Amino acid sequence: MIDAWAAATIVAVVAGVVGLFTVMRGSAFAAHAIPNGSIAGAAGASLIGAGTLLGLSAFALAGALAIGLLGRRGRHDVATALTLVTMLALGALFVSWSSQYASELYSVLFGEVLGVSSSQLLPTAALGAAVIAAVALLHRPLLLSCALPDVARARGLPALAIELAFLAVLALASAMTVPVVGTLLIFTLMIGPPAAARACADRPARAAALAVALALVTVWTAIAAAYATDLPVGFFVGTVGASWYVAGRGWSAWRTRRRRRGRPAGPAASVDLIAG
Repeated sequence: MIDAWAAATIVAVVAGVVGLFTVMRGSAFAAHAIPNGSIAGAAGASLIGAGTLLGLSAFALAGALAIGLLGRRGRHDVATALTLVTMLALGALFVSWSSQYASELYSVLFGEVLGVSSSQLLPTAALGAAVIAAVALLHRPLLLSCALPDVARARGLPALAIELAFLAVLALASAMTVPVVGTLLIFTLMIGPPAAARACADRPARAAALAVALALVTVWTAIAAAYATDLPVGFFVGTVGASWYVAGRGWSAWRTRRRRRGRPAGPAASVDLIAG
């Protein structure tokens, strides 16, 4: 249980930080495609006797590069979908060649956070530190390209290089988190809490801190509830993560209505009335 709490904490911190930029950049589909497509890498690594983490990393990075390069001149969602379909097709082929890996597919999809060993903590922590360091180095161009893309282009920031760098960070985060929480749960952690944080906080630093806090509460609650009820951890991660998003949208709507009602009837209000 101690190993599970430690690994889940590392994953939640990484998911909160990376997930905030994923939401801000509108890359939720890529955050879904890269972890799911990396299953093919894990299956292929099992076939040749290599480490699962190596296969996950290789296919996650390959998928990220394919999405970035194919989406350069076409629709980003189409490029993401084609990359996902190709990697899933390869995964199906690799699984059909090895009956041994079929039994491990469930754990890759939904994770084995309660089965994490002490030997997995150090590699997970090292990769997590690398992801956080990469985000710290890239956060200024990432924020500028998200919030003010025209200004970013005027300053000469290379859009393709920034996109590829972010997708590489997303691939690295996926590779380190999939063995712990699975492909479906890391998608929940990267989208639910960060989306709620973005709806509640108006500054990037506050939103990142809130996203990490919500992701931590999500995994801690899920582990405790799974232990108490003997239900899957994934069930609680999914429901709590979705609940954060609903609560965040509700808070944002309430705050917007409150600001509109409390706005003084000055010149701006008069202009609005005339325009209406």
